[in-house]
Amino acid sequence: MSDAPNFTHLLVLPRLNVQNANAISSPLTHGFPSITAFIGLMWALERKTRAAGLDVAFQGIGVVCHRHQEQTTEGGYTKAFHLTRNPAAKDGSTAAIVEEGRIHIEVSLILAVTSDRWQRDAKAQQDDTETIQQFIAAMRIAGGSVMPPDSPWLPRYQPQVVDLTGNEADRLDAFRKLRLRLVPGFTLVSRDDLITQRHDALAAEDANATRLDAWLSLSRINWRYNDDEHKWQHDRRGLGWVVPIPVGYGALGDVHPGGDVVNARDPDTPFRFAESLYSMGQWISPHRLEQAEQLIWYAQTRPDDGLYRCCNDYRPIDDPFEALYDFD
Repeated sequence: MSDAPNFTHLLVLPRLNVQNANAISSPLTHGFPSITAFIGLMWALERKTRAAGLDVAFQGIGVVCHRHQEQTTEGGYTKAFHLTRNPAAKDGSTAAIVEEGRIHIEVSLILAVTSDRWQRDAKAQQDDTETIQQFIAAMRIAGGSVMPPDSPWLPRYQPQVVDLTGNEADRLDAFRKLRLRLVPGFTLVSRDDLITQRHDALAAEDANATRLDAWLSLSRINWRYNDDEHKWQHDRRGLGWVVPIPVGYGALGDVHPGGDVVNARDPDTPFRFAESLYSMGQWISPHRLEQAEQLIWYAQTRPDDGLYRCCNDYRPIDDPFEALYDFD
């Protein structure tokens, strides 16, 4: 497994208004685009910057959500997506409705950048930032369209470059200032550790408990009757805003040479069948992050093990004010 990436700058693209992004993040989850969609956006953007001759390399991406509106109809405890009727088929028959979940979001994207030229030439940094902003405005984000802001001249919509080339104290100070610009909002971080904790708790009661059981237990609200207090209690207390998320793909077989699989998207690229990998994530306010590395998601590839997943290096710390953020 590769090490976490090193980067010299953070490029902040603040408060992008994205309409009709894909709300179905995997075969089992919905509610916000998958982090794999944002990693894919980063790679597509890097291909554009290379073609344009920009001296930048993207090492990872962070996402802060400021507003969201999933396009659903709520009825009690159930939700139904707003679906569109497709045009009639060629023979005049009614075409089937394909379930497509959509969501309107306002997000800030934080790109981890490595660039030698940015360290030497401030003018090149500004020009590259403007070019990247133009690229993003014309791209799809998780299948959604980027809409222009109502007041693009306002400072809140202007991109920002955070220099992380100084010593450790300078890096921490620069990131603390950035956090103020990212609130109010919530960022998604990895909580793989919660699966291990829940699995240990379940294994204490049932030796046959698996990590899948732990993931399913964390994905729902479990109510138990407390005989000592004579009331029903759930096990979400203290967890915060924890959600099941897809974090990449696991291989189902060997790699096929390009052209061996019929109807593959690219006949020249090797092909491998895969399925989604799942873990747990947590939405937290950016002010609770201590360093830039906790914000960034990056890709790790282990082809020999059949693993292609997104990683994030957030680790919770003891917070004396934890109770202030505990929503029962």
